[in-house]
Amino acid sequence: MLANYPYEETHDLRSGPDLDHSLLSLLPFVGFWRGTGKGGFPAETEYDFAQEIILSHDGRPFLHYESRAWLINDEGRPVRQAFREIGWWRPAADDGVEVLLAHPTGVSEVYLGRVDGLKVELASDVVARTETADVVSASRRLYGIVEGALLYAVDLAANGEPLQPHVSGRLTRVSSPGTASSNGSAAARR
Repeated sequence: MLANYPYEETHDLRSGPDLDHSLLSLLPFVGFWRGTGKGGFPAETEYDFAQEIILSHDGRPFLHYESRAWLINDEGRPVRQAFREIGWWRPAADDGVEVLLAHPTGVSEVYLGRVDGLKVELASDVVARTETADVVSASRRLYGIVEGALLYAVDLAANGEPLQPHVSGRLTRVSSPGTASSNGSAAARR
């Protein structure tokens, strides 16, 4: 299925330096996730995509976030690269979270939200864009761990359209060969 994608490497991101204590509520989201999703917007035809999301840490009090996606055909094979974003997830008081994201399309976003167990809800606080970017005015994101998979949905308000569904996906955690999985190993509990 996804083994045909340009990036074959796998990562065990749940080992290495200890997770900063302030990030413990986000621990279930740390990892290398891979799966598929659906997208669309009023001006777009619906499309299927494959995606990788990496949420990693280096022991400091933030998570590094990277997402890349490929449009796929009916057989699930990549047709071309699609959206990409990079940023950081930072803990805030009382199980709050701040998320900063940048897109190569010229849009940068700051989200504020909450962590509630295995669910993270985010709403845009600031959206900035370059002169040539789409006019994005707001966004809302929901991430959740359901039966071990990372599920998410993004609503978007752009180009004069109100906030509405934009993309959603279901991804599973990928571990490196020869490393412990996230099913109870000491590395996974860090």
